[in-house]
Amino acid sequence: MPRRPKPHYHVYVVLLGDEVWNSARFRRANPDYQLGQPFLYVGMTGLDPDIRFDKHKAGIQANTFVRDYGVRLLPHLYEAYNPMAYDAAKAMEVELGIALRKKGFGVWQA
Repeated sequence: MPRRPKPHYHVYVVLLGDEVWNSARFRRANPDYQLGQPFLYVGMTGLDPDIRFDKHKAGIQANTFVRDYGVRLLPHLYEAYNPMAYDAAKAMEVELGIALRKKGFGVWQA
């Protein structure tokens, strides 16, 4: 019987600086944003979230919003879910983004 690989995928959430709201593209993606709520990026990775964040900031396979406006990771929003299998992480990335938007956060997802 083949061994299943150990789940090693992660969802992660990055706090984005307020300047991201100056982007028309970001504003269009968040029509229900509630004033005063944080701006976030939700992603998934096969790496440790700290390493992935560092790669974004260094411009390596980076999301522009994280590279330019990323402040720090917000582990309290994602640690309970990690690690997981690829398909679960892919689905959780979407579900987490939807849940955060429903709370009025400004959210970007790749």
